[in-house]
Amino acid sequence: MNQILVTEKLYVTPELKRKKRLYKIEFCISIFLVFLLSSYYIYAEYDRNKSEEVSQVLLSEIKSDDTVKKSLENDPIIIVLSESEAEQIDEQVTEQTNEIVSNIQIGDKTYSTEAIITIPKIDISYPVLSETSDELLEISVNRYWPEKDKMNPNDVGNYCIVGHNYRNGKMFGRLHELENGDIVELEDLTGRTIKYAVYDRFVVEPTDTKCTSQRTNGRKELTLITCTNYGTQRLVVKCREV
Repeated sequence: MNQILVTEKLYVTPELKRKKRLYKIEFCISIFLVFLLSSYYIYAEYDRNKSEEVSQVLLSEIKSDDTVKKSLENDPIIIVLSESEAEQIDEQVTEQTNEIVSNIQIGDKTYSTEAIITIPKIDISYPVLSETSDELLEISVNRYWPEKDKMNPNDVGNYCIVGHNYRNGKMFGRLHELENGDIVELEDLTGRTIKYAVYDRFVVEPTDTKCTSQRTNGRKELTLITCTNYGTQRLVVKCREV
């Protein structure tokens, strides 16, 4: 009996105690890291939801302005003017209307929008911000190319839109689901909506910008761009007016 007790006591060596302490430390570190990563994920998801709220407020503001414009069109006020006076007023109203729609202030920030993109298949609808930056990409999809003063949405040419690829499916998170023939709708500031059909989809390196080429043979095209393969490459979806 004494021999057994001595043997068990001798078995718990200093080396074993050191390993046990090390295991405890590693376990505590693992728990801390899991907690830290979970907290980061929860905060990131919260931040994305807040950004999503801003984009939807922008969307509702644009649509409310469209509603006002359509109501005026359906119930016009008849005023007799000369041709030159009518043209002058029409230009002023168009400029003022576009300014109201394109520049929307939320809190202390003003966002410039120029279109609404809707993709029925993946159930998304977002305002297209007229510039692109890391901050603006957190809010909504952005105009990527060409430069603003060179082309308007739904003009002849290649209008390029870039958006984040979120795992929760927001922004362009489900862009990979689009196939040839799927419809993408783009509504510009005049209220004109044009439908585009997907005709190609491919992956490129971040430095490959051939997809932004304006050689469209006189056609109206959309190019949708997002990250893929953990941000190492870009998914490109090409669309053409139908």
